[in-house]
Amino acid sequence: MVNQQAREETALKRHEIMSPILWAQNDGADSSKLRQLQKEVCEKHGISERTMRRWLASYKGGDFAGLKPKERIHNGPGAITDDILKEAILLRREVPGRSVSRIIEILEMEGKVPAGAVKRTTLQDRFMESGYSTRQMKLYQQDGIAARRYQRKNRGDLWFSDIKYSISIKIDGKKTPTYMVCFQDDYSRYIVHAEFYTNMEQAVVEDCMHKAVLKEGVPKRVMFDNGSQYRNKWMRRACAILGIKLTFAKPMSPASKGKCERFNRTVDAFLDEVSLMNVSSLDELNKYFKIWLTESYHQRPHCGLKDNITPTAAYYGSKEPLRFLPQDTITAAFLHEEERMVDKSGCISFQGRKYEVGVEYLGQKVGVIYDPGNTEKLTIEHKPSGRKFSCKKLVIGEHTGPRPKLPEYMTKVKPETSRLLNAEEKRARTREEAVVRAIKYSGFVAEGGGAE
Repeated sequence: MVNQQAREETALKRHEIMSPILWAQNDGADSSKLRQLQKEVCEKHGISERTMRRWLASYKGGDFAGLKPKERIHNGPGAITDDILKEAILLRREVPGRSVSRIIEILEMEGKVPAGAVKRTTLQDRFMESGYSTRQMKLYQQDGIAARRYQRKNRGDLWFSDIKYSISIKIDGKKTPTYMVCFQDDYSRYIVHAEFYTNMEQAVVEDCMHKAVLKEGVPKRVMFDNGSQYRNKWMRRACAILGIKLTFAKPMSPASKGKCERFNRTVDAFLDEVSLMNVSSLDELNKYFKIWLTESYHQRPHCGLKDNITPTAAYYGSKEPLRFLPQDTITAAFLHEEERMVDKSGCISFQGRKYEVGVEYLGQKVGVIYDPGNTEKLTIEHKPSGRKFSCKKLVIGEHTGPRPKLPEYMTKVKPETSRLLNAEEKRARTREEAVVRAIKYSGFVAEGGGAE
């Protein structure tokens, strides 16, 4: 079966290609403009308009799962040997624009592979794994030009986010560095959520974004820098499910997210003040930060806003309604998913612990859906059957207990006879009959000179 992770990666890539059309639809573009935009996107990415129409129909209503390719049966892991893959990679490196179908055709004409032995989708997957897909091979260079100031028209059009190294505070007698994570609305400069943490891992970005979405709804776009906390599979998946256009700032170009950089310098004034308070806990630091954010930032006139109004007035004065999504959708977007193999005891290993799944899934891969903040209880998804169920940590007692019985459909069936030997016997009789019919005596001559 097709690797589930690869199917989701494909869906994410399709969503990224479609995103200009989707956002044009949301902005109310007319049909002629949409057709022209669709044509330009198809030409840019080398896909047919028929394919684009199929993707748009699958995604209608925001169904992210509809963009995943259908599961199919591959030719097997040995369909493309390492030697054949090396030859295919060499052909791709010689002319990066060569299509997968053309590479297969060349290999067949050179006699490297039999006709029809290598499937296009299989070779495409191997190219992706090896880093030689069409997208990965594209090399381009952009001229460095100065970034001009811009501002979105409404609140929720664009959120920025950044991580700022803060001061160190004593927690339990130990000096601990802190980091501020913030999400800022571009139109109003309003901070939809910001908080201090004791690390700068991906989890703190997830937590801050989750709180911002619950308080202020879902934005249309977000822009991040290229740190691993933002540029990862989880962020792409979450934005695709929530219907958020994900963009990244140009590397080594702080001017592209200058509003965040400017806010970071403003926060320095708070850090100077709070360092005089001798705070001794993260909660106390965030308490003072919340007070400062409300009184010294949100309520002060901002020179970057029209008529120097305050960020609060700009944000709540916007006529654009906030976009809130169902709780189930938000929960699904902020969960994590990984794959695990079920061992011979019907358990999986997850984060150094054993979880009991069930003997009916022996030797099979299952999806593990979990909340990073609470792994006491996991949700298991068996994609071939479509089943979802909960599992808990395996409790090791004093006794082993009775060994669980296998389901009846997994037990050995006692045959009445050997089907292999019966088939071989039938094939042997057929071969003997064919040999007998092939013998002719009309050409033999008897000893007397005449034919028998």
